[in-house]
Parts: sequence; C-alpha cells; structure tokens
Amino acid sequence: MMPFGIHIDLMELALKGILIGIIASAPMGPVGVLAIQRTMNKGRWYGMVTGIGAAISDMIYALITGLGMSFVMDLITSPQNKFWLQLLGSLMLLAFGVWCFRADPTKKIHRSGKQKGTLVQNGITGFLVTFSNPLIILLFMACFAQFAFVVPNRPVEMTFGYVCVFAGALLWWYGLTWLIDMVREKFSDSSILIINRIIGSVVVIFSLVMLLGTVFNLYTFSYW
Repeated sequence: MMPFGIHIDLMELALKGILIGIIASAPMGPVGVLAIQRTMNKGRWYGMVTGIGAAISDMIYALITGLGMSFVMDLITSPQNKFWLQLLGSLMLLAFGVWCFRADPTKKIHRSGKQKGTLVQNGITGFLVTFSNPLIILLFMACFAQFAFVVPNRPVEMTFGYVCVFAGALLWWYGLTWLIDMVREKFSDSSILIINRIIGSVVVIFSLVMLLGTVFNLYTFSYW
C-alpha cells in the first residue's frame, strides 16, 4: 500500500470524489428539473445557483454518510469483507441506474415561478428541495462502498476527498446549465426524459463493469 503522501494516491482520491459528486448530482430528480426550468426561464446563473444549493445539501449528506461508514469500515480488515462491501455497492448502483432509467421526473416537479427572486433565494430553494430527500444517503453509501472512498482515521485526506465530491457536483451543474442555455429554444420535457435515460444507462453500464471487476478481481479500489 502506498502512503497518502504520494501524489498519485491523492490524484486517485480526487478522481473518485469528482466521479461520486457527478453521479450523485446527475439524475434528473426534482432539483434537476427545477435547475433546468430556471435556466430556461430566468437565465443560466439562476439555474446554476439552484445547483449550488443542491450541491451543498449533497455535501451534508455525504459527510453524514462518510462519518457513519468510517465507523463501520474501521472494523473491516479482511479482504473477504471488503469484497462483499464492494459487491453490495455495485448492486446498489445497478439498482439505482435501472430506477433512474425508468423514472419520469416530469410527473412531480417543482415548477419554476415567474418571479426571478434573488440568486440567494434560488440557491436556498435548491438546497431545500434536495435536502428534503434523505434517500440520497443510499446513493452515497453505494458509491462510497464501491469506490472504497472512506478512509478511516485520515481526516486530512478525507477532507480533500469531500472537497472533490463538492467539485464534481459543481462541475455537473455548471455543464448542465451551460448546455441548457445553449439549446434552450429546442429543450422540452421530453428532453428531460432523454437525459434521465441516458444517465440511467450510463450508471447501469458503469455498475455492471464494476460488478464484474469485483467478482473476477480485475482491479481493486481499496486503500486498506
């Protein structure tokens, strides 16, 4: 095992964190639809601050999940237990991808109002909409387990990792609002469904690759 002082380990941790942040933010749930609507109706930065509010909420849930899993993972030392933990994470990601593909986020959406409001107000509502769905913890559990992201007794490295999770979420919202702003004339509810199904398909494929890799021991993401 290479010590965390080596740069390549930090790069790997950063990549994991960014991927987790994107995976957690990408599905077109209520806040995703709200950010799209605000981008189209109010302007890109209103959609962006909605995403920032969602990213802050995700960070809180990521920290809660990480603290809980840190306690559990500190008790796991055998390769067999790590194998089952990563296998469970892959299966949870697979189930989430299937659900994402089949879901219709346009049925129960938070409609963007006509009044713009301030950027702060839009950010707060984005935070509240996301924070009202604690099931995001299950997604973080799946990602943290499969990526072996949580490293017990490494507060400095984990702080860096969580910053990267937040950065990944911001990267997603920045890219999404930029894309919607560019194609706003051609965007509709059916486009939201297409995006959701593409995301679901990517998560399913990704989780299957990770599942096969775990089962056949093709690679390991563990620092332990």
